Amino acid sequence: MMSRQARILLVCGVALVAAALLAVSVGAMPVKPAAWWSMLVGGEAHSAREQAVLTVVRLPRVLLALLAGAALAAGGAAMQALFRNPLADPSIIGVSSGAGLLAALAITATAPLAAVIGAWAGLVALPLMAFIGALASALLVFGIAREGRRTNVAAMLLAGIGITAIAGALTGLLTYTASDTQLRSITFWMLGSLGGADRTAILIMLVAVPLPLVFLLRTHRQFNALALGEQQARYLGVDVERVKRRAIVATAVMVGAAVALCGVIGFLGLVVPHVVRMLGGADNRYVMPASMLAGALLLCLADTLARTMAAPAEIPIGVITALCGAPVFLYLLVRRRKSLAV
Repeated sequence: MMSRQARILLVCGVALVAAALLAVSVGAMPVKPAAWWSMLVGGEAHSAREQAVLTVVRLPRVLLALLAGAALAAGGAAMQALFRNPLADPSIIGVSSGAGLLAALAITATAPLAAVIGAWAGLVALPLMAFIGALASALLVFGIAREGRRTNVAAMLLAGIGITAIAGALTGLLTYTASDTQLRSITFWMLGSLGGADRTAILIMLVAVPLPLVFLLRTHRQFNALALGEQQARYLGVDVERVKRRAIVATAVMVGAAVALCGVIGFLGLVVPHVVRMLGGADNRYVMPASMLAGALLLCLADTLARTMAAPAEIPIGVITALCGAPVFLYLLVRRRKSLAV
């Protein structure tokens, strides 16, 4: 018989495929599965509008949701394993706050540059500066926490809180000085959206996400050893400092790319690993892949709801993830609080 963890992985995988097919099919202009399959394999001719909806709008958006959801959830699982703290998520190393600060700066300060160079400058500046901000914040937190050749995890946690506070204050200052149009752009970006999905975004995610995910999947034994404490992990032959460095860089790169292209999407990195552990245990050999699948599934479903519930308007995806996921998390917490594995 299949183990409980294997069954959960199988269910998540099947549900993920079903959610992706649903996301491709529904929207302001429904596309039947037979029609989009025919278009993909080069079958019977279809209207240019149908082909554009599928290839330019739907498929890039679904692929971005899958990659970003997997990156955010796996990054959260890695941070919780690294810090041995159930409240840790990628934002604990300043990724979200750093990206938000430079994104706000890009929104408020690129108008003169765009007037001189062209409108493309503003479009390029936002994701580029957000990614730089995410990566710079993570590296700054990591640098502050270094003590000689070792990294103090407690210092990293506190440094992340400090950097997040500073970035939040500066973002608030930029928001205060922004015009009404800029304020709306900052607010919508901070709540998250997959509306900017295109082929370029998918290429960036394919460069930034798969390799870090593979590294985190292959580091499950080291994360399991770290759960016993750093000293015990060293006795078991784990190069703790190397694991810390690579986990921080891997998480910063893939989550930074996701935040740069999708905005700040809360909840996923914190809660998805918790739900996964509640359902199947704390072994990272299971937690990492299950978090990836569950994160991709949740973000794909959330984006489908975000663009269909109030069509033609679009609800910020961060609102959907919190409203849909938090009640499920609280229900599982109440049901399984006695056997909760951290």
